[in-house]
Amino acid sequence: MTRREDRQEMENWKRALIAGSAALSTICFVKGKPGPGLLLMGVSLTALASHYPERFRSIRAELPHYIDRGLTVLEVASRVGEHLAQADDRRHREWYDALLGG
Repeated sequence: MTRREDRQEMENWKRALIAGSAALSTICFVKGKPGPGLLLMGVSLTALASHYPERFRSIRAELPHYIDRGLTVLEVASRVGEHLAQADDRRHREWYDALLGG
């Protein structure tokens, strides 16, 4: 059985609800209104979860793994940023010393 055959047809009102709330959520975030944006994102995700409960269960089960990997990426990025800042600081100090000692 392929995925297409396994897929259930979604009702039109649910499609409109998901698309509308996702679009309005994006507009709210772009306009700098995160509160309504998060609320509308929740509406969209809730409608999706009601149509695909088994997928959301599997995502929820894997969430700790995703969070751990995301934190690892952020930690590496932080270390790279610190290294670049230290290298930049040393370069400025060398330039300043060369200017005064020159």
